[in-house]
Parts: sequence; structure tokens; C-alpha cells
Amino acid sequence: MVQQITDKLGRPIRDLRISVTDRCNFRCDYCMPKEIFGDDFVFLPKDELLTFEEMERVARIYAQLGVKKIRITGGEPLLRRDLYKLIEKLNAIEGIEDIGLTTNGLLLKKHGENLYNAGLHRLNVSLDAIDDETFQSINNRNIKATTILEQIDYAKSIGFHVKVNVVIQKGVNDDQVLPMIQYFKDKNIEIRFIEFMDVGNDNGWDFSKVVTKDEMLSQIEANYDIEGVPPKYYGEVAKYYQHKDNGAKFGLITSVSSSFCSSCTRARLSSDGKFYGCLFSEVDGFDIKSYLRAGASDQQLYEKFIELWHLRDDRYSDERTEQTVANRKRKKINMNYIGG
Repeated sequence: MVQQITDKLGRPIRDLRISVTDRCNFRCDYCMPKEIFGDDFVFLPKDELLTFEEMERVARIYAQLGVKKIRITGGEPLLRRDLYKLIEKLNAIEGIEDIGLTTNGLLLKKHGENLYNAGLHRLNVSLDAIDDETFQSINNRNIKATTILEQIDYAKSIGFHVKVNVVIQKGVNDDQVLPMIQYFKDKNIEIRFIEFMDVGNDNGWDFSKVVTKDEMLSQIEANYDIEGVPPKYYGEVAKYYQHKDNGAKFGLITSVSSSFCSSCTRARLSSDGKFYGCLFSEVDGFDIKSYLRAGASDQQLYEKFIELWHLRDDRYSDERTEQTVANRKRKKINMNYIGG
């Protein structure tokens, strides 16, 4: 029997995001800038990461508390060896209705078939430009956008439902909105444009670099005949629109200009097994891994997870100002460690 629990702000728990690695094969400036995450950067050793068995156990108990959706994140999750084995375990948990994975897409041809056969059918592919030169300047690994587009086509061909995520930064890739709208409209693939957020400590964020939802939407409305789409479920983070001529959908994710904290239903499990209640959490997550490895029973974990959710009062995007950003400088958890 599922116990419905809510946090201090009355928000239910519905989603669990599991970061399976802190490593990535890209060095995007807004997440893992190469100046900090250089060739000599020391990532977590293998024994510091949760095992797949530990992740499955945590997910199974969270399912008893109302979690219905799981998203696998990183770092780049496709760098985690034999990831399909985790998908098989999660897919067998009673109450889990949906499993998704967020990836940069580079390794989809290598691992896609195993993942699909294991029960993973939804992908969010991060692609911040459709122009090769622009994309190469963002990922800092000389990877062309056309390479990722080929991987997306492959994933679609074997049955994956694919969405594309784009982080828009003023003066970096804000000229990519219309070309990407057109390309993915023709493919009938959902694309979601994300306002540049102050995740982590190293991306040089400030308000002047944000292209807001209204600014992006005005570009699109000036060139396409579109209409709004009602939300599909409580806590949906994107505001969706569709093209009137072919019904292709796109979304705008507005963490900066129009916060959605009030309906956030996500718990987060970091790559080394800590619980966080918010993407913008400071570095003080509860250490679930140590609790697990000290011999906690399922009942003890169940009670601890209830306690952690009852204590949750995070609403950082509601509170974001120049001052709160400054106050948290160097304190927030990095995105490669907690997932996007």
C-alpha cells in the first residue's frame, strides 16, 4: 500500500531523480567548465558510487511513498558501465510507471538497443545548438551537432520517445531558437528551451545572461502560428505550445522568470548517494549511502525517507534575487553530481 506524504509546503512526492555518475564526456561551460574539470580532475572512485542494487532498494522504498516516475541522470549516465542492468531492476518495481534518462546523446548508438530492451523507452537529449560551430564552442569537445542529430535519429528508429533539451544563454546560442524550432517541428520531436539557471558554482551565471521565456516566445510567435497546450499532470515543469499546422509541440522551462517551486514533486539522489530536495541545494544532503551501508533495514529507510520529505521546504527559484545568488556563492551542489 502506498503512503501519500507531503513536505512542509504541501507538495507530494512523485519523482525520483537518480544520478548514476559524476563523470561526463562533454565540458559545457554552464555545467562542467573545462577550466575546472580538467584532465587531472579527480572524480568519485567506484566504491563511493551507489551500486545498482542500492539504487534499486532506494527506488523500491520511494515507490511505497508515492514515487511513480524515475529519471536517470549524471554527469553523463551512459558512461556508467552496464546501465541497462539498472533499468531492468527499476522496471520491475511495483508502482513505477515511467522511467526516463537524460543524456548528451553521444553514446546512444553504442548503448541504445540494450537500454531499450531493458525497458527504457524515454530519452531527454541535451543539445544546445543545431549549428555545428556553435555547439562545438559550447561542449568544448569538438563534437558536432550533426553527430548528436544522427544519434537522435537512431534512437527514434529503434522506438525511443525523444525530447530535446536546450539551455539558452544570451549572446551564446540565443540565435538557435528559430532554427531548432524549425528542425524539430519537421521531425515532430518535442524540444524544450530552458532558461539559463545558476546551478552549481562554476558557470558564471548572472541575470543578464538569461533569455526569458517571454523573450523566446516572442521570437517564435513572430514566425510561427502556435497555441498553448494545457499541462498534462501536476508538477509539469515545461509550459507547452503546439504548431497549429502539424501539432508538433515545444516547451519552455522557466525556472528563472516564472518559478514552479510550488508544484515541485522531485526527490534527488546524488551520484554518491545523498538525498537532496532541490536542484539548487547547498552541500548538506542527507547521506543515504552511509545509512544503507551501516545496515539500515527497509523499515528504517522507509521512516527516514518520510522524515526527509516532511522536513523539505526548498523553494530557491521563488526566492532567487541578486542577494540570494550572492549568499549561496560556492555553496550549491554542482550539476554533474546531482543531475539536471
